[in-house]
Amino acid sequence: MDFTPSARTQDLAERLRRFMREQVLPAEPDYATALSGSTDHRSWRQPAIMETLKAKAREAGLWNLFLPDAEHGAGLSHTEYAPLAEIMGHSFIAPEVFNCSAPDSGNMEVLHRYGTAAQRERWLQPLLLGEIRSSFGMTEPEVASSDATNMQATAHIDGAQVVLNGRKWWTTGAGHPHCRFVIFMGLSDTQADPHQRHTMVICPLDTAGVKIERMLPVFHHYDEPSGHGELSFTNVRVPLDHIILGPGRGFDIAQGRLGPGRIHHCMRAIGAAERALSLLCQRAQSRVAFGKPLYELGGNPDIVANLRMAIEQARLLTLKTAWTLDTQGTKAALSLISQIKVVVPAVAQQAADAAIQIHGGAGLSDDFPLAQLFAYARVLRLADGPDEVHRAVVAKLEAKAQQRTEYRP
Repeated sequence: MDFTPSARTQDLAERLRRFMREQVLPAEPDYATALSGSTDHRSWRQPAIMETLKAKAREAGLWNLFLPDAEHGAGLSHTEYAPLAEIMGHSFIAPEVFNCSAPDSGNMEVLHRYGTAAQRERWLQPLLLGEIRSSFGMTEPEVASSDATNMQATAHIDGAQVVLNGRKWWTTGAGHPHCRFVIFMGLSDTQADPHQRHTMVICPLDTAGVKIERMLPVFHHYDEPSGHGELSFTNVRVPLDHIILGPGRGFDIAQGRLGPGRIHHCMRAIGAAERALSLLCQRAQSRVAFGKPLYELGGNPDIVANLRMAIEQARLLTLKTAWTLDTQGTKAALSLISQIKVVVPAVAQQAADAAIQIHGGAGLSDDFPLAQLFAYARVLRLADGPDEVHRAVVAKLEAKAQQRTEYRP
């Protein structure tokens, strides 16, 4: 197992760090100032600085780095891309700057891998160019969505059309002024095997019967201008050719999207943890209390040391997952994919919480990004499956692995 960055990754990482340092991080205050602060997504606008940064990133060749396809993306393996995702994780606005943000990156991978030529031309190309945004509708308010087979929304095939009915929430990106479609997952055959009952359908947001009921706050923050929407679908009719891959293939697509998306999330979260630790150390070294720098008081040295060790362990586990996915495929990486989904957000939350504590009241304010970092990490412990589900997956796979292993002292 060799995690040495390739020459191309090293070059991209150096350029990416420079771009982050010179362009992205200095732009964060202007971006925040340009937001409306409204709870009504209809008043949200894309800050002009974002479009400026996107144009510069594309010109610099730092664009679509996530896509392991040389024609449409950078053609990097998951192991090669992972360090780049970590660098982007230092800023909340960075992933969009480089056209590598969720849920667009996952939707682009889905359309690239499973979409028809017509679907790729109509929806994938504008996404690759950064001209539009998208969202993904899976979680539902009326059922325990930790078990995706509980899904109640329907995608009923009626002749040459698909009729969508149901309600989705935590549909990230739905509030963005550039969002043009949602990938809707619903029941299409209740009599089939539980994992062959669901179909994914491309649904333009301006289709009759689609309504954004509200945007959901996370710790009283609306994540403008993307947001997390609760959407209702009432007898929404779209052409049959909007189905992705085929009826009943929803879980197959979800499995294909599973590994790469979680590696992206986890490496960005490691970048967020690194930023929290950096801010913690800066504050602890510059502030004095009781005649000593905070860095020297109480258990603060232990806190810093433990965070450094935890971040290193989380990074190595995620890189191993990426390497396994690259070399052995999704099936071999299933346990690791669930492991990082539990470990990494917890480490990021721990880092953000410790940094808030060192900053005192300032850490709770918007003067520093720490409260937002904490919320981001806490959300990740639920997004794409709660910790408990992933622990159950790890335990189940471990039991099977132990049965195949004969221990000889």
